[in-house]
Amino acid sequence: MDFLTLFAIYVLVVLMCIVLVCKYSGRQHTPFTTLSTFVGKVAAPLTPKWVRRLSQRALHRFFHQRSNTFIYLHILLEIAVYAEFTYEVFGFCREMDTGLLSLCVPYILLAIKTFFFYLCITTDPGTVTKKKMSGQLHTYPYDRRLFHPGANCPTCHLAKPARSKHCRVCNRCVMRFDHHCIWVNNCIGGQNTRYFLLYLFSVCAMAGDIALLTGEMLLHAVLRSGLLMASYIDDYGEKQQAGPLFVIQHLFLTFPRIVFMLGFLVFVFLLLAGYALFHTFLAVINQTSNEWYKSRGYVCQHCHPATADRLCNPAPDHSKRYYYSRGLLRNLGEIFFPPQPTQKKDK
Repeated sequence: MDFLTLFAIYVLVVLMCIVLVCKYSGRQHTPFTTLSTFVGKVAAPLTPKWVRRLSQRALHRFFHQRSNTFIYLHILLEIAVYAEFTYEVFGFCREMDTGLLSLCVPYILLAIKTFFFYLCITTDPGTVTKKKMSGQLHTYPYDRRLFHPGANCPTCHLAKPARSKHCRVCNRCVMRFDHHCIWVNNCIGGQNTRYFLLYLFSVCAMAGDIALLTGEMLLHAVLRSGLLMASYIDDYGEKQQAGPLFVIQHLFLTFPRIVFMLGFLVFVFLLLAGYALFHTFLAVINQTSNEWYKSRGYVCQHCHPATADRLCNPAPDHSKRYYYSRGLLRNLGEIFFPPQPTQKKDK
């Protein structure tokens, strides 16, 4: 298999991963779960019972219980990227007379990202409790489509405020529930969505900045070596001018770790940039990802569409597609200054 084929497969796999993760993020039934179920059924007769039990427990712990595993993995990936950047790219950039301030930007972004990452982990997302429930029930009105008054959580045995959802991983109901993020081992709810958004943008900026510095370093190495003007003898003994493919192959052979780090950073940047833009769109329209998925192909659960107006009797503004939207500034204000449940004083 020649280099062109390997490189094409590498790019195709990366692009497919980006498309699949963006398309099926947040869904319970995906091709990944179908594939894992199929593989499990095929491998079951050939696998000892203790191995199956161990793997099932590990998968259940990773994806259905709170675990710090992905936090540690997140930190290890950052250490690997920054170690490679510091060990090789930083020195090359200094030889290229890149400004010291420009080289310090990735470390500044790392500190900012770590701060928001810590806040995502430690901030309570808005847990529904008996003590706060009376105020939480009045934080948001019921839209009577996705959220109905009088609904109770069968697990928590508490009344469900509008826009709340029970998280099976954390085993609690969360106000303005968006999703459970395994990378921060916490739910993303009304009280920490702002930190999650800032965390996403800081990670994108961090990956993008390191990728730009690394790409600049590789481009400078190519220009300084004169590869663009070089030539080589092909398999037929003919002299060929070095083209982009030859240059990329040379970079892979000369700087393998740097090139793969650059590919990983580009993948992370494209993936998280799309994810960050999606959550920015949700913030602008004042909708959570949980509500967005529920509202796709929405059909009233309590009545037939032909008699919906007569049975549900929604108010005129209930017909809005984005019921909780209050305008751009107020929507963003609700994200960065979330409403707090107010306790009514007994007279």
